[in-house]
Amino acid sequence: PLLWINDASYAQFSVDAGWPSIYDITDDWLLAPLGPRQRVRLMADEGLLMRHSQAVVVCSPDLERSRGSSRHVELIPNGVDVTLFRTPRPRPASLPAGPVALYVGTLHEERIDIPLVLDLASVRPDIQIVLVGPNSLPHEVTARLERAVNVLLLGPQPYDQIPAFLQHADLVIIPHLVNAFTESLDPIKAYECLAAGRPTVATPVAGFRHLGPPIITAERDHFVQATIDALAVAGPPGLPSVFEETPIPSWRERAETMAALVGRVRQGVPS
Repeated sequence: PLLWINDASYAQFSVDAGWPSIYDITDDWLLAPLGPRQRVRLMADEGLLMRHSQAVVVCSPDLERSRGSSRHVELIPNGVDVTLFRTPRPRPASLPAGPVALYVGTLHEERIDIPLVLDLASVRPDIQIVLVGPNSLPHEVTARLERAVNVLLLGPQPYDQIPAFLQHADLVIIPHLVNAFTESLDPIKAYECLAAGRPTVATPVAGFRHLGPPIITAERDHFVQATIDALAVAGPPGLPSVFEETPIPSWRERAETMAALVGRVRQGVPS
């Protein structure tokens, strides 16, 4: 057997089993708010995995810098199924009449800037702000969003339906916080936005700020106005007739890279 571990709480199991293991780090939870006991436990678990795993994989340059300071790590960023996101889909029945500003992703206080979402909702009550994804927000924060008449929380949706939401949004928004935690991420939604080709306005967060069209980045103080300006010239929903030529890495490429790493670990080749 080979263990592929993302949740560091399995560290002791990895050590006790004695099987070759790959520690795959996709989020730097040490940068998230944790209670003292949680932080001590996570640091101990990650320390075990960093010492005992045959390979450590990270998805972002920031994680490569932080975890690569103590041992060699493999940087394997995220990707997207381009064909899935560029196959025309019917408009989801749950998507309200436009104009729609869409966010797709987990609703988490360490990622999404809730006051910024509410600012946009207040300034432009005619825009339907649709949030698609699992809700990990505290109850009181969810209640604040639900009180805004033009904010709609649709919850998690089947992954093969996500392209339909992106294709039929007037605009995609990424109102992310820019902090140490988000700097550690390689957001999959950045690849999905490129693949779908819809106009997208993002705060200057890791994964987005280096991208060109159809991505527009705006500092927090200018985000609402940038969203309004982008919406005015966004054009009708749907796939563009011509896509930007930005190279988009596929999940197949990433899978081939990971498969090669798994093969080396199985053969006992040091990483």
